[in-house]
Amino acid sequence: MTGLTFRGATVVDGTGAPGFRADVSVRDGRISAIGGGRTGRVVDADGLVLAPGFIDMHAHSDLQVLANPEHMAKVSQGVTLEVLGQDGLSYAPVDDTTLAGLRTQLAGWNDDPPGFDWSWRSVGEYLDRLDRGIAVNAAYLVPQGTVRMLAVGWESRAATESEVDRMRALVAAGLAEGAVGMSSGLTYTPGMYATTEELVALCEVVAAGGGYYSPHHRSYGAGALEAYAEMVDVSRRSGCPLHLAHATMNFPVNEGRAGELLSLLDGAIADGCDISLDTYPYLPGATYLSALLPSWSTEGGLAATLTRLSDPDTRERIRAVLEEHGSDGCHGVPVDWTAIEINGVRDPANTHLVGHSVAESARLAGRPPAELYFDVLVAEKLGTSCLMHVGHEDNVRAIMRHPAHTGGSDGLLVGERPHPRAWGTFPRYLGHYVRELGVLGLEECVAHLTGRAARRLRLTDRGLVREGYAADLVLFDPATVADTATFEEPRQPASGIPHVLVNGVPVISDDRHTGALPGHSIRNQEA
Repeated sequence: MTGLTFRGATVVDGTGAPGFRADVSVRDGRISAIGGGRTGRVVDADGLVLAPGFIDMHAHSDLQVLANPEHMAKVSQGVTLEVLGQDGLSYAPVDDTTLAGLRTQLAGWNDDPPGFDWSWRSVGEYLDRLDRGIAVNAAYLVPQGTVRMLAVGWESRAATESEVDRMRALVAAGLAEGAVGMSSGLTYTPGMYATTEELVALCEVVAAGGGYYSPHHRSYGAGALEAYAEMVDVSRRSGCPLHLAHATMNFPVNEGRAGELLSLLDGAIADGCDISLDTYPYLPGATYLSALLPSWSTEGGLAATLTRLSDPDTRERIRAVLEEHGSDGCHGVPVDWTAIEINGVRDPANTHLVGHSVAESARLAGRPPAELYFDVLVAEKLGTSCLMHVGHEDNVRAIMRHPAHTGGSDGLLVGERPHPRAWGTFPRYLGHYVRELGVLGLEECVAHLTGRAARRLRLTDRGLVREGYAADLVLFDPATVADTATFEEPRQPASGIPHVLVNGVPVISDDRHTGALPGHSIRNQEA
């Protein structure tokens, strides 16, 4: 492999230490020299920051990274490693029945590409598939909801002892095959049906296998602090490291309450708990539209849900829960239809709904919002995606300053108007929150996005600029780096990131994708 030297870069090494000017050379996929030993082609990096490649700790590219392996959304913003299998729902391990259900349930996250090759079933086979060639590296979490589908099905009940044993075996197998931990989606069915005891039992296996637990916990709205406390309790009792996914405090009930969350975490960390978290630097969230439904209405899977949504009496019961009481799917908060924006549909006949809130579309149609909502879910077979405008800027800023914080895009890549965080998360940290607002210092922010994340993943040769480390590198201009993706035009690459290397291979060179696919799976190093 030909060598490459970046001459005169400002090295920000991922530790948080002050940057320093140096030449950095790469050979055979590794950083071969810092400050000397030039090799191969020389690139003038004067005025550019050279940093470790960014690590997206919460990605939803599980299918898109295979269907579109060039992966411009992530590599153009400097991401060289992303963690898949999030929110307790992904495509391994599966059997034919669960895979069919997941393809429908997750269409709003990952689409269901026609003619796609679904030949894998195990975690190891999925990771092998990644190894055929992708633009960035990828790690994987065993999804607890998927595991529950295999062992229990879609029933809303506690698992039996034998079912828990089977789930523990499935999680252990996934870790042995290379998964770096386990995720949960405790506002999504069927993962939300798990008891605390069940989660502790599974996390004991995760801890023994050298992984960490990354839950989307039971509420980001009413009861958010109680939900965070439950996850800390699971970590304490199981001995499993805890990484809180898209950790924030949303909805009107939590405005200004980030300090309460951080106090809870600081107390647990002081007691010896191993805790980290990730956030995205935006206010709206994103999910599939059917996620708002109460859990009892989705028990049994797609067909049972559609039957309930087609029955007038059941619709009225669901409407009352959504609008008057707050469903568990909507984080215990009565739904505000003005805050729910449809941003992706499967049927072209519904394209006119994209970019509008449910309330606005219902007003234009002269119908109650809940009725329009139900009809869209039925027509789309639950495949619709949405934005939820429920965040608070003060909470976002407070949480990103925490020393356990890392970056995660939570980005969905499909739909007419996906959330711009899929294309803009990492340059937005550097441009908006570092350069423009000064919420974080440059070196500190880079450490959040690289070295801290690598420590959580227990990587011993990535996440820092060190001789001998894998050459996952990004070069950006600190004066111009910025996100250009917007809610109206979300598929826009970052500006000010001219070079990105993955495993020593230029994937972005002089602002252009080279077509190279040097990425591969990053597997549990204790497996």
